[in-house]
Amino acid sequence: MENVKKTALYDLHVKYGGKIIEFCGWALPTQYEGGGINAEHEAVRTAAGMFDVSHMGEVEVKGKEAEKFINYLVPNDITVLEPNQVLYTQFCYPHGGTVDDLLVYKYTNEDYLLVINAANVDKDYAWIVENSKGFDVSLKNISPEVSEIALQGPNAEKILQKLTDTDLAQVKFFYCKKDVNIGGASCLISRTGYTGEDGFEIYTSNEDVSAVWEKLMEAGKDLGIKPAGLGCRDTLRFEVALPLYGNELGEDISPLEAGLGYFVKLDKEADFIGKEALKKQKAEGLKRKLVGLELKGKGIARHECEVYSGDKKVGFVTTGYQSPSTGKVVALAIVDTEYTEMGTQLEIQIRKNRVPAEVVAKKFYNKSYKK
Repeated sequence: MENVKKTALYDLHVKYGGKIIEFCGWALPTQYEGGGINAEHEAVRTAAGMFDVSHMGEVEVKGKEAEKFINYLVPNDITVLEPNQVLYTQFCYPHGGTVDDLLVYKYTNEDYLLVINAANVDKDYAWIVENSKGFDVSLKNISPEVSEIALQGPNAEKILQKLTDTDLAQVKFFYCKKDVNIGGASCLISRTGYTGEDGFEIYTSNEDVSAVWEKLMEAGKDLGIKPAGLGCRDTLRFEVALPLYGNELGEDISPLEAGLGYFVKLDKEADFIGKEALKKQKAEGLKRKLVGLELKGKGIARHECEVYSGDKKVGFVTTGYQSPSTGKVVALAIVDTEYTEMGTQLEIQIRKNRVPAEVVAKKFYNKSYKK
């Protein structure tokens, strides 16, 4: 894999038997020896799994107008955030399509961290810089300097607590804490994640991350911890209907169509990029939206499989798997609105076959966050 970037944890992925592939320009493990995707998925649901997510991007936004600027960039309302609170939101194009989705970490009104998707770091940073003109802010892409571990699962707090004097019970859901000493390394931690389970995302330096990883593995060896790869990261987020950019969100899919209207504050006083287009889309009524589908025949509906009602194409699959937690073969799909009622019978084109499918709730598994 020439010209592929390696995270600071690459040697440990090899040590633990990681099956390495290229993902978004990075050499990352899909799974590890000793069980595979389903075993890692099960570990996160019942004990703990640890992911290398150092390929994600981080951008600092500082200055007198940092709050005003970010509130213009995103459709969610960041003015409601308390210091050390975290917010999920998106960047939108003027036509309402999605540039990316992201987390906003607020330290103060003049100091924020944006965490963006690995595949979009360059695009997002250019977007942020382009739209910062006229705002009194300073920007810095610190992605190359930062490593990130996601420790997820019901035992995550117990494991991490062994390595720090910080009382983790005091770190609430979607809040963060800076300068946390974890086994001698200075870290930013947040009670956030991408699996539907309780857990923490841990940011530290490239120099310290390997030691933190190994200490977490040692602390969690009696609590069922496993290193976890990209494969189960996708099945875990899919089961609880957490969106993936490029699948459920994209330049031609708005947050409203993706079922993320809760995060789009059309009534916030401040203007934001895409506001008029999204207001118009809502006022006129969505022409299509994201639904869950349960397959009633053989086959796995992969990304971009076409969805039919009779001979009419009415949508496309965004993600599909056999859910490891439920055993059901399910999918997420963008479907014309008139075909989205629960119980609607549709068909999915899988290779040469049409497989019957029924519209069901898109959350195939209940989240287990600690709030």
